[in-house]
Amino acid sequence: MPVLPLARLALHLAVGLCKAALLFPLLDASGRDRRIQRWSHQLVRICGLSLQVDESLQQQPAHPALIICNHVSWLDIFVINTIHPCRFVAKSDIRDWPLIGWLCDKSGTIFIARGRQRDVRRIYAGLVESIHAGERVSFFPEGTTASQGTVLPFHANLFEAAIEAQVPVQPYAIRYVDAQGELHTAADFVGEMSFLESVIIIMQSRGIKAELIRLPAIETQGAHRREIAKVAREQIASALQCPL
Repeated sequence: MPVLPLARLALHLAVGLCKAALLFPLLDASGRDRRIQRWSHQLVRICGLSLQVDESLQQQPAHPALIICNHVSWLDIFVINTIHPCRFVAKSDIRDWPLIGWLCDKSGTIFIARGRQRDVRRIYAGLVESIHAGERVSFFPEGTTASQGTVLPFHANLFEAAIEAQVPVQPYAIRYVDAQGELHTAADFVGEMSFLESVIIIMQSRGIKAELIRLPAIETQGAHRREIAKVAREQIASALQCPL
């Protein structure tokens, strides 16, 4: 078991907890974003990952926009945050995760209960409000994680927020590869795997590279949410060379 890296990760999480509790209430949005971005960079390095981003990510994305991405691991949130800190929509289970759940909550994560239509409507209204307020909002339309090499069908409901807010949808594709460029299965967070099990597997599997690809923005004016979800899924699957 990688004791030293796990100890470093625990310390990093503890520092994040203290900053979120004591410092965040004193900062404006840009100050919080800078610290979330820096903290996420450090977390990714502690986990032994390197980052590869395409050149377009050095520029600001279409803003405001609703950002979406395929979902492989709990790492996805922090990889995206190294580039553009976002308010994420995440399943309510994450709120109960040790340390990480509390940090996600304090960093602005919007939690949604699966299967509750009333919760979806509440979240949808909140997303529109957040976008109008100039916040960068993101969600994973698969609704759960999937093994690499697979892009699950997209749930279309929350795409309605982009239509209502009159902003484009900005798709990202994420994958984790080894030194040979092959998909690194250690990053997969699927099935009944616990958060701690996933952390240990990642820590034991050094040499993981996270690749983040920004795809063309999808205009939403006059479009239906199912049509947008279909186009977004096709773009991401094509970028990842995954069959649909």
